[in-house]
Amino acid sequence: MRVLFMGTPEFAVPCLQSLKEAGHEICGVYTQPDKPKGRGYTLAAPPVKELALEYGLTVYQPKTLRTSEAVEEIRTLRPEIIVVVAYGKILPKEVLEIPPRGCVNVHASLLPKYRGAGPIQWAVLNGEKVTGVTTMYMAEGIDTGDMLLKKETEIGPEETAGELHDRLSVMGAELIVETLEKMEAGTVERIPQNEEESSHAPMLTKELSPIDWKNSAQKIHDQIRGLSPWPSANTSYQGKLLKIHRSKIAPKIHGKPGEIFSDGGFFVCCGDGAVELLTVQYEGGKRMAGKDFLRGHPPKGNDINE
Repeated sequence: MRVLFMGTPEFAVPCLQSLKEAGHEICGVYTQPDKPKGRGYTLAAPPVKELALEYGLTVYQPKTLRTSEAVEEIRTLRPEIIVVVAYGKILPKEVLEIPPRGCVNVHASLLPKYRGAGPIQWAVLNGEKVTGVTTMYMAEGIDTGDMLLKKETEIGPEETAGELHDRLSVMGAELIVETLEKMEAGTVERIPQNEEESSHAPMLTKELSPIDWKNSAQKIHDQIRGLSPWPSANTSYQGKLLKIHRSKIAPKIHGKPGEIFSDGGFFVCCGDGAVELLTVQYEGGKRMAGKDFLRGHPPKGNDINE
């Protein structure tokens, strides 16, 4: 097929790669404009742009698609289908109507659950045991179009949102190739979404980071997993911010919420049970093992609640 690809972050890279390797004609790649990055605020290209340039593909980076010029530019590319993977912009109706085979999106959830910008993170935050990827036709609403194919996967009990992100990106790449194959063969089925089963997964904010140690160990563990790598769950330790990147549940330890035990590890009691903090990062410091951190910063009392 003659494919116009739209995507921006690392999650979209395997999809572009798989479409190219499957022999589809990529008539152009749309991605977000370059953004300042790092301490020097030098302009950095999005991951999708970097791969597209390696392939020698033409890259387009408009600030908006809501102009007649932007719509006409897409029309002149004559795409048979537009594939959208975490592009970061809403496609206006005029763009949705251009390709004869429609616009197809790869979404990192089992729709209609977790529509929105943070489906991977919210699945982990909410303690889901299973998630997956869905391909769907795009409509004017947010992730509301008819579904095409789905692929499920179990979420590991210790798996972080970052690790799940990487797995789902590969699954999405496999699924979009399969979707286009079935579209060409005329064997793909459109399945309307059940609105009663829908849920929203908004973009993450730092307001989600502070840990309430009165919550259950499972809820806190899911919070730590779901917010890793960004924005990271955190707490206060001896008056400074302590980010927590990885944890596991410690079922044999019990105490008051926020109470610390250092018997071979960095254990913190919760409202129900306890968690072991496996990887932490002190304010202004580097990531390190929780037990090593505690050796250098031994508890002095009610540290975690200061």
